Amino acid sequence: MKPSSLFCCVLASLQSLAGALTIAEINGNKYISSYSGQAVTNVTGLLIAKGPYGVWIRSTSPDDDEATSEAIYVYGSSVGANLTVGDVVSLDGRVTEYRSNANYMYLTEISSPKNVQVLSSGNAVTPLVIGQDTLSPPTVQYSSLDDGDIYNVPNGVANVSAVNPVLDPTSYGLDFWESLSGELVTVKKPVAIKTPNQYGDTWVIGDWLATGRNKHGGLTMTDKDSNPEAIIIGSPLDGTKNSPDAKMGDQFEDITGIVQHVYGFYAILPLTAIKTTTPASASVPPTTLVSEGKCKAISVGSYNVRNLNPKSSHLEPLAAHIVEYMNLPDLLFIQEVQDDSGSTNDGVVSANATLTTLIDAIASLSGVAYAYVDIAPVNNADGGAPGGNIRTSYLYRPEVVKLYQPNQGGATDATEVVVAANNGSKPVPALSFNPGRIDPANPAWESSRKPLAAAWKAKGARRPFYTVNVHWASKSGGGTSLHGDRRPPLNGAVEARIAQANITGSFIAEILELDPAANVIAAGDFNEFAFVQPMRTFSAVSSMVDLDEAVGIPVEERYTYAFDMNAQALDHMYVSPALAHKKSTRFEHIHINSWAAYDDQVSDHDPSIALVDVCGC
Repeated sequence: MKPSSLFCCVLASLQSLAGALTIAEINGNKYISSYSGQAVTNVTGLLIAKGPYGVWIRSTSPDDDEATSEAIYVYGSSVGANLTVGDVVSLDGRVTEYRSNANYMYLTEISSPKNVQVLSSGNAVTPLVIGQDTLSPPTVQYSSLDDGDIYNVPNGVANVSAVNPVLDPTSYGLDFWESLSGELVTVKKPVAIKTPNQYGDTWVIGDWLATGRNKHGGLTMTDKDSNPEAIIIGSPLDGTKNSPDAKMGDQFEDITGIVQHVYGFYAILPLTAIKTTTPASASVPPTTLVSEGKCKAISVGSYNVRNLNPKSSHLEPLAAHIVEYMNLPDLLFIQEVQDDSGSTNDGVVSANATLTTLIDAIASLSGVAYAYVDIAPVNNADGGAPGGNIRTSYLYRPEVVKLYQPNQGGATDATEVVVAANNGSKPVPALSFNPGRIDPANPAWESSRKPLAAAWKAKGARRPFYTVNVHWASKSGGGTSLHGDRRPPLNGAVEARIAQANITGSFIAEILELDPAANVIAAGDFNEFAFVQPMRTFSAVSSMVDLDEAVGIPVEERYTYAFDMNAQALDHMYVSPALAHKKSTRFEHIHINSWAAYDDQVSDHDPSIALVDVCGC
């Protein structure tokens, strides 16, 4: 579906250039041009767009190979000064492969242009409609170098730039976008699949086939499918700015722009700012899961509260979410609780004021008085913003649940699974420190949060239940773009999370070894996807079951976070087999933040809530 030549009217003036390379020949059918570093002369093309630092030209004699782009970027701040879109030009220059970061893809361009001649003017410039004049983007695989899974371990075993594979735009998303590099394209019926970043860069899909569509209009990643069909809309070429106020599911006017690799991603640089036609619905229902106030059906929630401190502007809206959307869960796992001075690096580690202020805000809205469980970390030992001392904590309703044989540990105290008593022939597990941190001295937790374990007794229960609140190592350290040169992409800190999965899983396994029927809940921000090695390791070692799987949440709705092109689940709730197999167990994600405009987000994570029977036997 290549564009046909529209320039027979200038054929006579081009005959003398018959020996010159075409743009398709310069680009070739690979990522790196075989002419890289070489001088080229009499390169001829139709000027299809101008930017602040160069122009884009399209071949006047396209070939029939879908893998070769017919357009190329000509880099030079002055090259477009006397040129107009619609000019057919010839020029000399040097073929260059450029990138600003070693992890990015190379951009094939012509640099140092000279001898620029206008051969004709006023020619029609017609963008290629993606999926009509071009192939449609592949929907599952990014690159042949990923071996079928972009989260394969080990990561980064190959570089696109080193292997330089032949492009297969029918099978691989990166190959598809590379085959259109430099082209002027139109996206029909675009829909935002994520809130824009602060620059207004917005991920979209067009009217082509897409997988993983969720109810809010985003694309949810699933095992081995992280949505290569999506494309980011970057900064407009006319100097206007895209609005940063869009949200997941907003519909836009058709978008026309240039395909280019910028800042680690294939992007479309629109000719002018994108415009919203139909905003997404702002309706988000609260949870339908209602506690009975006793062990038969207690509500258990989890929420990453995004660097919460006593002076956080989002503290009161957060309290409103807990009251209005989470319906005041009996037990709430929270992550990213900062100390009482926030990110001021002053040696303060206590979060008593942070948690008390949140509890007071909840009480003022609902009349419900929560208590809290918290262990302050060693100063600046748990990662996050320096001085913030983020940690995991629990809020709980003492009229429904209370600690079982409380004996609080300190920051460096390792809690152990012990036998509290024998109930006939059945031992009752307990914790040596309750609450207590799991193996806090283990180097796997360096600059990372230590899991907070606790044993509880619910109203009406004969036996305790057990919880582990986690916030594993962040992906932000050392990860690379899904559109990047390293294949499979580097999954930041994956080795640390595998080690943390073994530690956390082994601790839970000790509880279940003593009592296979124990009710155990592990929840929080695991910073990983359920189908990637750390979570597979955790599930295998612990015998815990993903609640999404246990209750059959549709795979498209299994998300708590939106990042780049994907709605994704970093936050999970896993339960022991005794809870997973109960028909009364319920679970929901409340998509209140991940889809919303940035200024309307209380956190960058969505909360989740379960209803479970912990009465025991």
